[in-house]
Amino acid sequence: MTDGTHAPVLLHEALSGLQIRPDGAYLDATFGRGGHARAILAALGPLGRLVALDRDPLAEREAADIRDPRFAFCRAWFGELREIAAKLALPRLQGVLFDLGVSSPQLDDPQRGFSFRFDGPLDMRMDPGRGESAADFIAHASVRELTEVIRDYGEERFAQSVARAIAAARAREPIVTTRQLASVVGQAVGARTRGDWSQDPAARTFQALRIAVNRELEQLSIALPLATELLAPAGRLAVISFHSLEDRIVKRFIVAASQPFGGDPRLARVPLRADALPGAPLKAIGRAIKPSEAEIARNPRARSAVLRVAERTAVELPANWPRTLPA
Repeated sequence: MTDGTHAPVLLHEALSGLQIRPDGAYLDATFGRGGHARAILAALGPLGRLVALDRDPLAEREAADIRDPRFAFCRAWFGELREIAAKLALPRLQGVLFDLGVSSPQLDDPQRGFSFRFDGPLDMRMDPGRGESAADFIAHASVRELTEVIRDYGEERFAQSVARAIAAARAREPIVTTRQLASVVGQAVGARTRGDWSQDPAARTFQALRIAVNRELEQLSIALPLATELLAPAGRLAVISFHSLEDRIVKRFIVAASQPFGGDPRLARVPLRADALPGAPLKAIGRAIKPSEAEIARNPRARSAVLRVAERTAVELPANWPRTLPA
């Protein structure tokens, strides 16, 4: 199934992981262009319910085309999950889906500024009406801040060289377009040995700035505990990530929440019998799932996707259940 120019990644695997119940209540926390949401709705019966979130105004516009009384859309950030659930009087959910990252239409629209392949305003915000743009950030960030963002979020080994090049370039003129930034990064990195000649020199820096501007890892760390709170026993959490930083957070969260002590290292050291420990809030389901070769051939942007699934147990959440995950 595709919707326009966007092909939902790991669609069948995600629906299988969620184990859709016809009368269940579900949350698609990343509506995007609606590929997963439409498939969930098709699997629901008359009593089923689906709520979708996204911070992108174009996603809100796309969701308005779904005329279905079982469906509701809210434009919101992950950190607002609890408030949205209360506002809509959501019952305990049978499933929550996260499809992280940037959609193809966002990447392919020069006006959004996500891609180094097109010239456009250096924005990168998923919600253009909230927060500062990438251009605003690099206009005021110190060399140290730029280095840390590019190193930590882009895993760029030439982060300091790129940061210094950006600082030198902005001293001559403001960096306000994607082509300007790509050129600066290309000059700082392009002549060095990358080890991966298939990747554009600007790719890691663009990823880093996008993550920083949208606070993607912070929002994910808030969302995972919140989503678990909303799940009914036997409800499923399914998360599709597209780079190692996201997947590391998801993997560590599921591993910790699947331990008898809820991942609290203090309880792990307490001299108690295993049967005296509080139960685990989650149970990991299977191993990480990656796209098939056939899916990657159809949609090359799926190649880095990883799906992880966990199931909510009947165990009550511990009193120290985190509001957000530690950095």
